[in-house]
Amino acid sequence: MAYDYDLLVLGSGPAGQRAAVQSAKLGKRVGIIERARMVGGICLHTGTVPSKTFREAVLSLTHVHVLARGSASDRPRPTMRELMHRVNGVIARELDVVARQLSRNNIDLLSGNACFVDAHTVAIQGGSLDRHATAEFILIASGSIPAPPPIEADHDTILTSDDIVNLARLPKTLAVIGGGVIGIEYASMFAELGVEVTVVDRHDRPLEFCDNEIVDELLHQMRQKRVTFRLGESVKSIRRLEGSEGAAIDLESGKHIEVDAVLFSIGRIGATAKLALDKAGLTADDRGRLKVNALFQTEVPHISAAGDVIGFPALASTSSEQGRLAVCAMFGVEAKPASAGFPYGIYAIPEISMVGATEQELTAKKVPYEVGVARYEEIVRGQILGDSSGFFKMIFHRETRKLLGVHCIGTQATELIHIGQAVLTLNGGLDYFLETVFNYPTLAECYKVAAYNAANHMRIS
Repeated sequence: MAYDYDLLVLGSGPAGQRAAVQSAKLGKRVGIIERARMVGGICLHTGTVPSKTFREAVLSLTHVHVLARGSASDRPRPTMRELMHRVNGVIARELDVVARQLSRNNIDLLSGNACFVDAHTVAIQGGSLDRHATAEFILIASGSIPAPPPIEADHDTILTSDDIVNLARLPKTLAVIGGGVIGIEYASMFAELGVEVTVVDRHDRPLEFCDNEIVDELLHQMRQKRVTFRLGESVKSIRRLEGSEGAAIDLESGKHIEVDAVLFSIGRIGATAKLALDKAGLTADDRGRLKVNALFQTEVPHISAAGDVIGFPALASTSSEQGRLAVCAMFGVEAKPASAGFPYGIYAIPEISMVGATEQELTAKKVPYEVGVARYEEIVRGQILGDSSGFFKMIFHRETRKLLGVHCIGTQATELIHIGQAVLTLNGGLDYFLETVFNYPTLAECYKVAAYNAANHMRIS
């Protein structure tokens, strides 16, 4: 059978974009179906790029106002228009980069909603022209959407994370339901703007996958910005306040909260509901996710999936690599599997990053380890940057001295972590850091200070 394309990609986010370009480099005929008006997916338009740019805008504008007024307490709050001006500029420039990359590689962009007709045919509806497209291989990279809140979002008082970029006003008070990555990131950003924030989460600790000591430091710093944490609490009911803008929240414990706006951050689900998966012989789980094997193939071998739609870890960085590896498997190109030692970045204020094992994981597995720490207040670069609260730690195997994990909270943590990632991937350890010279003054000096700290602990005991 003659197909229209060798590969048809559903979605133009990180996974879909990388897969399409990789296929084009292999000389394949490639088409991308994108339901949004523009390429880039959720990552570019409402997710990773705008949220991280929003964070930088918050830091930049609040810093400028502090310098101008001399005190954080009497600074004027930036408006949403001021904050979004920078966000929209970055989105526009990155949109141009992605569009040019697809065009340069002769990838067809098909605008509209994808819907399976059969296992090799996809209908494209709602774009400039309804049509069908066929392909030998199909990659589902449709991304995810916020899990729906128990009360319908109105994009002004009841919000999901996708609504932040379209907010017309900055609320004075905000409740964040959910203490996951997205919820904590936005809670810290709005707190930095002077918004009175309350975080409600049913777990006793937010960010449970992170190192406990790092999370404790984050909570301490957020509480200093007047963030209130209601942990181990569940929402009983929520309603809009009559006669005024705002909402009332009742918790199962009997606590009552009234706020200008509520941000629901209760996870994300795979964007597969409208794909008519059954017509292709596919089934998603109750969170809209698709199950794949080590080659990213679904139960229908010529249909693969990558990115948020297959669940954990659902990072832009890992999604991009999944898209590339899925294509290599399709077309018989040898490729090494992705390294297990990928880094996490949590763009809260302050930011957090980690790679490798946590202390609690190693303790549960009864692995003997030693910790070395460095504090930004001990590092000249930390003083130069005005960050005296940053905290950095490395974990080493007590017997082999191999590096097991790196954890950091503070300025540029997400950049600093990559040195540790490289050493961890290359199976390096304590001796590397003791013997290596780092630029001075840099935050990389944390590695040297923490290494000496760990070595001292090993000698003492």
